[in-house]
Amino acid sequence: MQLTAGNYEAFAQPRKPEGVETKTAHIVGGGLAGLATAGFLIRDGRMDGSRITIYEKSRLLGGALDGIERPEKGFVIRGGREMENHFETLWDLFRSIPSLEIEGASVLDEFYWLNKDDPNYSLCRATYEQGKSCPTNGKFTLSNKAQKELMKIFLADTDSLQDKRIDEVFSSEFFSSNFWMYWRTMFAFETWHSALEMKLYLHRFIHHIDGLPDFSALKFTKYNQYESLTLPLVKWLSEQGVQFSYDSEVTDVDFANDPHKGTKRAVSFNLLDHQQKRVINLSDDDLLFLTIGSLVDNSDEGDHHTPAQLNKGPAPAWDLWKKIALKDPSFGRPEVFCSNIDQTKWESATITTLDERIPRYIEKISHRNPYSGRVVTGGIVTATDSSWLLSWTVNRQPHFKNQPKDQIVVWFYGLYNDVPGDYVGKTLQESTGEEIVQEWLYHMGVPEDEIAELAATGAQCVPVMMPYVTSFFMPRKHTDRPAVVPDGSKNFAFIGQFAQSATRDCIFTTEYSVRTAMESVYSLLGIERGVPEVYNSTFDVRVLLGAAHSLADGQKAKLPGGHFSKGWLDRKFKHTEIVRLLKESELL
Repeated sequence: MQLTAGNYEAFAQPRKPEGVETKTAHIVGGGLAGLATAGFLIRDGRMDGSRITIYEKSRLLGGALDGIERPEKGFVIRGGREMENHFETLWDLFRSIPSLEIEGASVLDEFYWLNKDDPNYSLCRATYEQGKSCPTNGKFTLSNKAQKELMKIFLADTDSLQDKRIDEVFSSEFFSSNFWMYWRTMFAFETWHSALEMKLYLHRFIHHIDGLPDFSALKFTKYNQYESLTLPLVKWLSEQGVQFSYDSEVTDVDFANDPHKGTKRAVSFNLLDHQQKRVINLSDDDLLFLTIGSLVDNSDEGDHHTPAQLNKGPAPAWDLWKKIALKDPSFGRPEVFCSNIDQTKWESATITTLDERIPRYIEKISHRNPYSGRVVTGGIVTATDSSWLLSWTVNRQPHFKNQPKDQIVVWFYGLYNDVPGDYVGKTLQESTGEEIVQEWLYHMGVPEDEIAELAATGAQCVPVMMPYVTSFFMPRKHTDRPAVVPDGSKNFAFIGQFAQSATRDCIFTTEYSVRTAMESVYSLLGIERGVPEVYNSTFDVRVLLGAAHSLADGQKAKLPGGHFSKGWLDRKFKHTEIVRLLKESELL
């Protein structure tokens, strides 16, 4: 596998890999990583789709790319995916997947045209005092000390941040800033999460720092991600002959190592197929792609009158990884990520309004008509003084294709699950859907004498507790996640959020799932096309930092990237937020 950038390899068609006609692929997990793996095997690996089987332990594909209507409860979305134009492998895949909406167009075409015609941005990112717009909206409010801390972690060597928490590298001044409020609520970071992951995020999205306060950096699908991304991909894979085995849980994998040759092979896997135990033996022509870990494993749904439950019981995706990890130290350490549920859980909720009473308050805060079919909130709105630190968002409506025209679907989540609410007096974890709506209405500024009636008759809410939703943010070492293709592997790869990409990409994105899929297929089949390198502008920022002091009096500096004058740097960077931060932190 090689990493490349630019159109030369992006537009090239790889030749058919030698011997692919006799190969068979087994893919464990029907989430985005597994589906994308099948897509790349067919498109770039020229594998016959009928030789590919995806094993999924549930009856629904898509993993965290979900969106479903439960007739007895209402609409359910466990989360929403924030996307941007430089998700290189995601768009590489979906340029080849036909749209279900527009004849002759791809999913990428549909997405591009939608966001061109209706660009995303927020008119109210944060509120306080029951629905008032925060007077500091759009400002980072970083003190000089906090700015220096931010630049220090940006420039730190990744090795120095292994196993470190965010609160070990930042002070209280940083945590009191708007920057941290924007950051943590957008990406779901907590102070006890990984400083290494935060650094990777800073590098990955530094080109979007101007769009952080108003979400102008983000792009969204027309409907929920299940209908906009999962369904067209599944339809295309089905048309290519891919086999989907539902109610099929892979419980263990056996490997054989040859220490003399330094090779490793997967030789069989145990399958619980509709509760029947089977063993699938693997030949030299069989490829095995394993999704390890899961951010939505053991999710539990409540309803309008029932709280969601925290399920700490057996977790199949994690149990599989634990068994595999015992067989080779290079297969990672799952306990680092899944053994502290109190620090990896949070709860979301899907609120469906049933008439026009609540949407009036949504319009008051978003400054947009929620029934327009266009961007509404433009991303999450955070109630900064909420004891749950609650956030909510209304995407383009309808959010589901069969959603009644007079209904609005709202996604809600809280970062603090174990703190009593300001209105209901219960923790988020203890609250029914109706009580969650009450707390939300209170922070939206609904008069208190109207809250109970509106929550009871004006909405339907489905809360979802997810024990492992931020498990990949736990402090870690580089070796705690296995490489996508471990050294010596002849026929197996790890895919998904807990596999270690060969690039500097960051997790908790659709891009990362697809990137691991592409890396695994290209490596095992030897595909003659480069995997797109991660886009970021880190190099330019490093050049700027390296030149800052030597250019103070206007002289030229010789740098690895060439000769740059102070005037050139000022012209190139004067409008960027990063330079403002550098100047105010006295680093420039």
